[in-house]
Amino acid sequence: MNLCGIDEAGKGAVLGPLVVAGVVCRKKDDLADLGVKDSKALSPTRREALAEAIRGSFPIEVLHLSPAEIDGRGMSMNALMARSHARVINLLHPSIAIVDACDVVASRYGAMVSGHLECPCRVISCHHADRDHPAVSAASIIAKVERDRAISLLKEEYGTIGSGYPSDPDTVRFLDQYMRKHCTPPPIARRSWETIRALVRDYEQASLLEYTGKCRD
Repeated sequence: MNLCGIDEAGKGAVLGPLVVAGVVCRKKDDLADLGVKDSKALSPTRREALAEAIRGSFPIEVLHLSPAEIDGRGMSMNALMARSHARVINLLHPSIAIVDACDVVASRYGAMVSGHLECPCRVISCHHADRDHPAVSAASIIAKVERDRAISLLKEEYGTIGSGYPSDPDTVRFLDQYMRKHCTPPPIARRSWETIRALVRDYEQASLLEYTGKCRD
């Protein structure tokens, strides 16, 4: 029996990619023995070390979704996540897949994932799977490390962009400064996110007021 854990990183971010990862093992204790846990409960150094150990001992697959892919999804975010989780499962061909549910109704999300599968696989969908299931914890570590590396590359190109989440002041500051300079969101931004739409509205409003004021002069 092959067991696969699936998780993602960057789902709620406004900048950078969304990363989905899958890790396969024969039994859950194989990964538990490594000391894996939810990636959010680990230091960056520990995540990096565990990611290397996981890569060296277990089959993995990683899927990067760009901001453009997310903006052009033509479906709900939950539907996109279900399809993306299924894409990784299809690459790994496990007999059982445990997914961290992206829907408030876990069973409904599991059915969504199953609907995109191309191979026989039992899908177990549950909340807090990254905390409760070692295979999903391992997937969360791989996804988080991959996304952190992607953000590091973006920082080399764009400078201080923060974590890419709308709650990060550095991210909000970067977006505001970029908009003021370029009059449009950066290509690494998810334009369909409300944070970006609000910035665009504010910028357009400010530009209109400035133009109106100049006309009055």
